[in-house]
Amino acid sequence: MPESSESVVWLPADVDLHARPAARFVRTAIGFNANVQVFAADRRADAKSILAVLALGARRGTALRLSAEGPDADRAVAALSACVAGLVE
Repeated sequence: MPESSESVVWLPADVDLHARPAARFVRTAIGFNANVQVFAADRRADAKSILAVLALGARRGTALRLSAEGPDADRAVAALSACVAGLVE
């Protein structure tokens, strides 16, 4: 059975998930051996795809649900949670 992990984080009040923050998020996700998905409202994206993450259109204060499956699932979700918390404009 594959390992899985999930967490909900919120974008900081002064950050939209546009090109620069999205690129940082995707670079973080790519570093893990896990299938990572990010959900915003009713939309889902592959966290390793910059175009998919940008298409979420996540804005300030949006709740993001992070979900990962694979050997690095726990570490991926923890790193992405920290990444989101550290995003700044």
